[in-house]
Amino acid sequence: MQTPIDTPRLPRKRRSLAQELVTVLTEQIRDGLLKRGDKLPTESAIMEAHGVSRTVVREAISRLQAAGQVETRHGIGTFVLDTPSPSGFRIDPATVVTLRDVLAILEFRISLEVESAGLAAQRRNPEQLAAMRAALDALNESVAHASDAVASDFQFHLQIALATGNRYFTDIMTHLGTSIIPRTRLNSARLAHDDQQHYMNRLSREHEEIYEAIARQDADAARAAMRLHLTNSRERLRQAHEEAQAQGN
Repeated sequence: MQTPIDTPRLPRKRRSLAQELVTVLTEQIRDGLLKRGDKLPTESAIMEAHGVSRTVVREAISRLQAAGQVETRHGIGTFVLDTPSPSGFRIDPATVVTLRDVLAILEFRISLEVESAGLAAQRRNPEQLAAMRAALDALNESVAHASDAVASDFQFHLQIALATGNRYFTDIMTHLGTSIIPRTRLNSARLAHDDQQHYMNRLSREHEEIYEAIARQDADAARAAMRLHLTNSRERLRQAHEEAQAQGN
């Protein structure tokens, strides 16, 4: 069933409008106003209810997807999943505070996501490929408008995990959440001594190479593209870490 949203319009200050909308919807899920299996209102209805743009709504939905609170079934709508358990395994963003922590997460991601990309290339179906494309398009749109691209970045990697057909890849990615994206905790472009736009364009190209390999079902190329993407991120941050240590000494 589709549940209306009767909450007041969002304030225009404090956190971003997308995060404000995430907070509102999360509270409705936690309080049972939106239950498992309920279909969220349409984008237009949410826009009208809260006085926000379509981009804000899509960003908020992407964040809820990344948190495992909702899932979008293409052509049907977005539906509420189980309320996340506070006792479930999750990397606490509060503990990811140093470059060393971020580097450790990137090492873990390499071991996990390289094989995920290869399996996705072998097993993906047209709908899953379309979901990856939609996540990339959302990421590119965020970059073009200089808005928060972390949620759509994570969503792309999550869609690859879903395409493996192995729920353990999906489960662990969902539990890790957006804290695995370095930009969640650090200004990666500044640390890499790079222009923000140039940095994001380079990440976009790396993502496109992963997508293209999965699209043509080339498992070896998908693994190689994912390894290159994550290794590049690790090396950029590793160099920044070494520079920081040298300055400290």
